[in-house]
Amino acid sequence: MFYVSWEAFHRATKELAHQLLGHDYNAIVAVSRGGLVPAAILARELNIRVVDSICVASYEHDKQGSLSILKDASLADSEKLLIVDDLVDTGETARALREHFPKACFVTVYAKPQGKPLVDKYVTDIEQDTWIQLPWDMELAYSKPLAEK
Repeated sequence: MFYVSWEAFHRATKELAHQLLGHDYNAIVAVSRGGLVPAAILARELNIRVVDSICVASYEHDKQGSLSILKDASLADSEKLLIVDDLVDTGETARALREHFPKACFVTVYAKPQGKPLVDKYVTDIEQDTWIQLPWDMELAYSKPLAEK
């Protein structure tokens, strides 16, 4: 397991924003659900005001199934379009998005080896067999003091 706090996720996404500075992106398509949070951070940091989403389903919690597009983005493919997701894993979603938006720049915060060749930029490598726990999937909970365990 690889646990990510809100602070660590925000810091990594800002690092991704630094990598993207100087490019002339004018719109973002967030891959829902995981790409929504980094897309909001990138939109702010890169001063991009046009944000849409593409809603893709391929996981049921920790089980990967077949990919389906539940809602398409309304933005046209271009070199100025930034596609944002939290993680590229096996590459199934990334391949579908590359076909759908061949001119766009595809970025993720985290990348596993099978999917890494499909993204243009990312921040952190994750081992293929490591499950990543992102902050929106976890809650803070009370922990008993060691003396009481």
